[in-house]
Order: sequence, then structure tokens, then C-alpha cells
Amino acid sequence: MDMTALLLSRIQFAFTITFHIIFPSFTIGLAAWLTVLETLHLRTGRPVYQVLFEFWLKIFGVAFGLGVVSGIVMAFQFGTNWSVLSKMSGPIQGPLLMYETFTAFMLEAGFFGVLIFGRSRVRPWFYLFSTAMVALGTTFSAFWIMVNNSWMQVPTGFAMENGAFVPNDWTKIIFNSVVWSRFPHMLLASYLTGAFCVAATGAWYLLRKVYHAESRIMLRMGLGLAAVLMPVQLLFGHLVGGYVNTYQPAKMAAIEGRWNDERPGSEVLFAWPDVENRRNLFAITLPPPFGSLIDSDSLTAGETGLNSIPPENWPPVVIPFYSFRIMVGCGLAMLGLAWFGTYLSFRHRLAYIRPMLWLTFLSFPLPFIAIITGWFTAEVGRQPWVVYGMLRTADAMTPFLTTRAATISLVIFCAVYAFIFLFGTFYIYRLIRTGPRSKLFETSHLAVPNRPMSLADQEQSQEPGYVSAGE
Repeated sequence: MDMTALLLSRIQFAFTITFHIIFPSFTIGLAAWLTVLETLHLRTGRPVYQVLFEFWLKIFGVAFGLGVVSGIVMAFQFGTNWSVLSKMSGPIQGPLLMYETFTAFMLEAGFFGVLIFGRSRVRPWFYLFSTAMVALGTTFSAFWIMVNNSWMQVPTGFAMENGAFVPNDWTKIIFNSVVWSRFPHMLLASYLTGAFCVAATGAWYLLRKVYHAESRIMLRMGLGLAAVLMPVQLLFGHLVGGYVNTYQPAKMAAIEGRWNDERPGSEVLFAWPDVENRRNLFAITLPPPFGSLIDSDSLTAGETGLNSIPPENWPPVVIPFYSFRIMVGCGLAMLGLAWFGTYLSFRHRLAYIRPMLWLTFLSFPLPFIAIITGWFTAEVGRQPWVVYGMLRTADAMTPFLTTRAATISLVIFCAVYAFIFLFGTFYIYRLIRTGPRSKLFETSHLAVPNRPMSLADQEQSQEPGYVSAGE
């Protein structure tokens, strides 16, 4: 086996999945946000909600297209670089991906056209229904992908026949208890991504003193939604940790930087794992039983250390150790920002505190970083297994794949993805910079003399407490 080709194939898959996951997580959150906006528009009749809907629909369309294009490559890689995995797990993973096509893609492709072209052609209730179906389609897509990945994390409901994983109980595969902690965790992460991107956009507009009505709604609703969802997300994150502790003790030991078995366990907050000498340097540690309480919900439970696991079954310790802490750090930062921002919103002060607006604007990368590092924790921590406990990553690679072939494909993927990302991101930036424009008033929304306000700003200016940019 060409070990260099194996390393390059792993880097390629890590690169493409890291790039791809940015867009589905963003569009899942935006689809839900669009459904909320259309619902509010129908219930209240306020034009500002339709203005915001049309604005975010354009961004959703671009991000959705980028997600589809970048996702197509994932399927090709299974055949080019991981043909043994495809052959062995195809009877399970193939139908799961087919279910995604029949449910998620059908809903998204079928009803997205209504959103783009049907505003004036269908009844308002059907337009709202179409928006909800697109959101449901994105949710189905996340569900089937998480079912697929969760089966690789904790394989169940199968039998081995002729060297292949053959399903013998689909209910165990689809309704695996692991799915019902991991899927909500991913879904909430996507909603939080949308919420913080919306809030950051509103903060940016307020800093620039434009689009007053729209920016206040985006800022208030984005941070308010995040304030509600973040505690729930932390709960599901704890539940995900529970399955890791039960089924993947090596991953949990690497995440915790725990070298020796402990009863009860301590909790390493920060350290530098010295893998060669099997110790932690510069460790800041909470004493027992904090580790057992966090990992096992117990004050007396024993926790497994890496020294009790054969080294050939260890994951790369440093990556999951730090990626987990980056993910948690981003989550706590988002929680504090959302709660404090919501408090200021209730006090009607949020829009006038520039340091808070800057913090909110600069927070938009946090959910993306949290999602990417969360996937690093899950996928790198699963190593050296691609199907945990059943098929090693080294054995899943395409036989006779050469270093030259792996290098060429990696360079091509990096070049194409960089091109797509740069132009796609630039176009989204241009859309955001252009801003939400009313069909009646194509202006900058600045409330200054001799310049008409947008329809949304005119509506907002009639509300008590409104302050225009010129006042």
C-alpha cells in the first residue's frame, strides 16, 4: 500500500468536506429564516418582512448552488479514492444517499423554483407552503447524511455477506439512538449559523447607518433566536458526548487528553498533549469527579485512558483535543454574545452601543468555525476506523492508488474549490453590500433630507422611538 497516497487521499477528503459543509449548514439556517420571514409577512402584512425575504432569498440561492456543486464531488471521491469502502458499505450507504435524493433534493428542487418565479403566480398561502417545503428539504438532507455518518460511527443493523455490509434491520440503522442526538446537534448548529449571519449583517448595516428598519429586525431576531437555541445546543452536545464515551472510548480519551484510567475522572481544561511521552504539558485540570460528571453524568464512574487502549487504535490525539476545545469555546462565546445582546435589545439599547455592534458583526465566523472543528473532532477522532471497529481507513482506500494520481486529484480539487469559493463568496458579499431594497424605492435607505426612505424605513419611522441617521 502507498502510504503517501493514503495520506493525500485523507487530506483531500478532509479538504472537500470542510469546504462543502460550510454551505449546507448556512442554507439550512437560511431556509428556516426565510420561512419565519414569510410567515411574519402573511400574519402582519408589514412590507419590511417581504423586503428582507427577497434579500435573503438571493443569498440563499447562491449558497445553495455552491453547496450542490461542492457536494457532487463527494460522491465521486468514494469511487476514485475509496473504492473498497464503496464496495463494502454500498448496500447500506447507497440506499441512504438515494433516500436523500428522493426526499431532500425533490423538495428543494421542486419548490425552490416557486420561490424564485412564483411570488406573483401562486396564492400567498402556497408561496409560504413552498418556502416551508424548501426548509423541510434541507432538513431531510441533513437527516440522511447524519444517518449515514452515524452508521459509520456506530455500525448496527447489518450482517457481513461476501465481504460486504448488508442491511438486515433498517430500523436499527435509521432510528439508531446515536442519530437522535447527532442530528439535532447538527440541525441546531445550522440554525445558529443562520442566526448569527443574519445578526452580523444587521449589525454591519447599523454601523454603516443604513437600512434602519431591516437591520434592527435582523439584529434583534438573530440574537434572540441564538439566545434561545444555544442552551439547547449545549444540551445536545452533551448527549453527543455521551454516545462517544459509550461507543468510542479512544476518541473520548483523546478529546479529554486522558492517558490513564481514572475513577472518578478529572477534567483537563487546557494542556499540550505530549503523545510521545504519554503525558500532558502545561495542564490546567479540574480535580475528580468533574471528568466523570461531565463524561458519564456520574460522581463515581471510571473513565478510560489511552494507555489501556492499543496504540494502533489511537486517533491522532492533538487534533481532536484542540478542535473540541475550539468548538466549545466558540459555543460559549456565541452564548454570551446572544444573551447579552438580547438583554440590550429588551432595554432598547442594542442598536446604539457600537462596541456591541462590532462584536456582533465580527461574530459571523464563530458558527462556521464551531461546525468545522466539531466535524474534525468527530471524524479525526474516529480514526483509524472508517467504519468504527469494522473497517480501517487504510483498508478502505482504492487498491493500487498511486501518489501521482492522488496528488493530481488533490491539486485539481483545491484549485477548483478555491475558484468557486472566491467568486461565490465575492458575489454573496456584493449582494449583502447592495442590501435589502424595496421595489418602490431603490435608495440607500438613509433618512436624510431630499432622499426618500425605503418602504420598510417609512414604516419603521412611524414607530415610537425611531431615530433616523440624520438625527
